Amino acid sequence: MSCPRFLTLCVISIFLFSCRGGKTPTNAIPAPPDYADSTQWYTVNRHAGVDIFYIVSTETGDYTVDGTPCHYADTYNDSVRRLLLGEMQGVNRLLSGDLNFYSPYYRQCTLQTFTADSLVRERIPVALGDVREAFSYYLTHLNRGHPFILAGFSQGAIAVVDLLKTMDDEAYSRMVAAYVIGWKVTDQDLTECPRIRAAQDSTDCGVTVCYNSVRTPDCAIPMISDGNRVAINPVNWHTDGTPARLASPISSDTLTVVLDTVSRLLLIEDYSRTDYITPLIGREGNYHSLEISLYADCLRRDITRRASSL
Repeated sequence: MSCPRFLTLCVISIFLFSCRGGKTPTNAIPAPPDYADSTQWYTVNRHAGVDIFYIVSTETGDYTVDGTPCHYADTYNDSVRRLLLGEMQGVNRLLSGDLNFYSPYYRQCTLQTFTADSLVRERIPVALGDVREAFSYYLTHLNRGHPFILAGFSQGAIAVVDLLKTMDDEAYSRMVAAYVIGWKVTDQDLTECPRIRAAQDSTDCGVTVCYNSVRTPDCAIPMISDGNRVAINPVNWHTDGTPARLASPISSDTLTVVLDTVSRLLLIEDYSRTDYITPLIGREGNYHSLEISLYADCLRRDITRRASSL
């Protein structure tokens, strides 16, 4: 199996493109999505009794509108939508199994935002506001009372943590598990949201799964994983340092995956490919771009297992 295009992040567009064909933005912030408009969703209805609500990672680069820089995805612009759609389709194919799949387009921050913490704090509220609106619409109009998996990768995982903090008790009672992939759950997050409970194995429900993969701890990207307090090994579903062996689905390698209980990072040995470095924020030995594709089989089996344990 080759490495899926949407998960290498090497194809994230660091480019300028025109917003012609989209809705006219105000002050270079695109118009908000209308989630009653079906074009603002990617959905696959398999007539299952359990859903996946998935939030895509950063697939957008900075661009200009009439000479003004824009740092958010325009969900009505075909050029932007194609990038998000590629990830939506890929994750649906890799992880959904027989479950229904719902993924909203949203005004995600561009990749350049993540070069500085201050830029993230300034810009992320627009993205999180859209995802909150989408999740509320999903619960009211699309969910039909089903249990659901909540999942997001990278910027999408930031939104998962935010939804856990803002979700009401009724919705939380139907959440099978939350997957915070390629991001962190901090002490502050745990204080603000006691319902964030770290997964302890592969069958517990109402829990949060989180992990970040590196060769060694010094390869970590601080913005992404520093201060993380929730971690599990997605190969053997242990929270201790028990090593797991993984036949890589995206290379010929057989990997050893170990959870470092001090740094709460997944340490990966013997990965041979070199085409994984995330543009702008990445570093050698940090496997952020592979967090879904590398463990896709493990995640799909886990999602199915947790859903079937209800």
